[in-house]
Amino acid sequence: MPLTITINGQPRKFVKLDPGCAVAELIAEMDLKGDRVAVELNHQIAPRTQWEQLRLQSGDRLEIVHFVGGGCR
Repeated sequence: MPLTITINGQPRKFVKLDPGCAVAELIAEMDLKGDRVAVELNHQIAPRTQWEQLRLQSGDRLEIVHFVGGGCR
């Protein structure tokens, strides 16, 4: 059964992931660099150290934020 979740307000279906997969698996499936994103799962910050233990279920809501380098001169 595919995993269906909402990411940054948009419904997404992941056919290669099943409910109960880890946040770390989702980050890898989305081809994101784990050291450059922050994740909020159902309105709670998901610490990177817990991504392997945090399990996703269909209907979950995630906010994923990418860090961008730069600055002022």
